[in-house]
Amino acid sequence: MKSLLPILIVLALASAYGFWYQRSRGVVKAKERAGVITPQMIGAPLGSRASLVQFSSAFCTPCRATRALLENVVEDLDDVVHIDIDAEDHLELVRQLNILSTPTTLILDSKGNEVGRAVGAPKREQVLNALAAIR
Repeated sequence: MKSLLPILIVLALASAYGFWYQRSRGVVKAKERAGVITPQMIGAPLGSRASLVQFSSAFCTPCRATRALLENVVEDLDDVVHIDIDAEDHLELVRQLNILSTPTTLILDSKGNEVGRAVGAPKREQVLNALAAIR
């Protein structure tokens, strides 16, 4: 019985970490960021209402799914744009914006203020809710 206790503790800790990790990926969180992200920083014009700025990498499977989802969302919205940035080619910007993993999607208002951030692949409803909150 004494030899099973360490194994049970390790399994419990690993399971708790796994549940936390799964629940925290892809969730759009409100963000208040000091400073404005300009079109010059990201290399593309901002949308008239909002912009979805996705940081991705070449061999990232969730990045491809996120790209398809975001392109589909902005297809019907004239005032929202999707900008895909290769994180490997823009390392200084990645450091400056504290992008720690891909895919990461920044939700910007029309002035370039970051109002939300999704680390991992977000759900369609979460993206639409975040965009609906931007007037």
